[in-house]
Amino acid sequence: MRDESKQTTPSSLIPHPSSLKEHWLLDPSVTYLNHGSFGATPKVVLAKQDEFRRRMEQEPVRFLIRELEPLLDDVRRTLGTFIGAPPENLAFVPNATAGVNAVLSSLTFSADDELLVTNHEYNACRNALESIASRSGARVNVVDIPFPVGSPDEIFDSVMSAATGRTRLLLIDHITSQTALIMPVARIVTAMNVRGIDTLIDGAHAAGHIPLDIRAVGPAYYTGNLHKWVCAPKGAAFLYVRADKRDAIRPVAISHGANSPRTDRSRFHLEFDWTGTYDPSPWLAVSEALRFLPTLVEGGWAEVMRRNHTLVLRAREILCDALRIEKPAPDDMLGAMASVSLPDGEPTPLSPLSIDPLQDALLERFSIEVPVMQWPSPPKRVLRVSAQLYNTVDEYDQLADALHQLL
Repeated sequence: MRDESKQTTPSSLIPHPSSLKEHWLLDPSVTYLNHGSFGATPKVVLAKQDEFRRRMEQEPVRFLIRELEPLLDDVRRTLGTFIGAPPENLAFVPNATAGVNAVLSSLTFSADDELLVTNHEYNACRNALESIASRSGARVNVVDIPFPVGSPDEIFDSVMSAATGRTRLLLIDHITSQTALIMPVARIVTAMNVRGIDTLIDGAHAAGHIPLDIRAVGPAYYTGNLHKWVCAPKGAAFLYVRADKRDAIRPVAISHGANSPRTDRSRFHLEFDWTGTYDPSPWLAVSEALRFLPTLVEGGWAEVMRRNHTLVLRAREILCDALRIEKPAPDDMLGAMASVSLPDGEPTPLSPLSIDPLQDALLERFSIEVPVMQWPSPPKRVLRVSAQLYNTVDEYDQLADALHQLL
């Protein structure tokens, strides 16, 4: 890395802020290009969350015992329409990792079984799969998918050729975290279903990012975050379980629903809707997030997704030109995020939540927040940019200039 002591951003490259940024609490002094990691919640959605919190604190018993279930059902119906899933097959979870763990911990495997996953899988969920496999003796079979990649066909062929007669389950990202690739999940699920292999889709980035119709995809299990691209509060996520699998899936925390005598609600909802005292306001604010974000542009959610996709393609073009590299994937394999390969970094592994020195330098010297991740293993690394309505092309020009100075 070059000496940073005299580096500055030319005034011509200081980005012009988007007028839409005022709807978020984001620090105006920071160029925030990392919506994909934790999302960012608009002010009006946070206000709705606060409204629910006040209602809860005014009379906790009334709210949590008498009022909560119908409120959750209302959100479930709204969410189900948005993601193409029957409300009766939807449960709320705090994040997609919790959804993956709920499914895996509910299933039984043996030493004769194989569990399939790709090398692009999110580390936390890969760890959950490895943990379950270690308890049962099942074998984890890792599909090596290259990056750069030429087409969805390469991914489809690699995954299908790795499936065997012993494969019980495929865990796969819908949109990969490190490499930002949209995986051909519909084709893969259809082919896996024909072979009698269930699929658990880690859709952490999908809802609000790309059009989503879970029924059309047809997996056994699908989990996704709502705090990312739907812009709901942190702690809002969902788990979909297909009707024929629903009775077998239980939350990680077993609580009162396990022996409830009630027959007016499914065991699935009785167990997942109450695992112990918690703050349900992130889930209850989801409907407001789904309502508000598409009002910021003419054309609703379809235009939100189109704008973000167009912007991230321009961002990747700027970065590839600056780094003098080719595009690592076709345009139609991207949504609102894009990753590019960087020169090698630290030779030793960083812990999963540690920050690469280059990422720190970008923030400290240029006020740019963007993730730099070791992938597939050190010293190899990638930089991933996100595009949300509050971002502008100028911000990616600023990033390209900063990289030119630091690398």
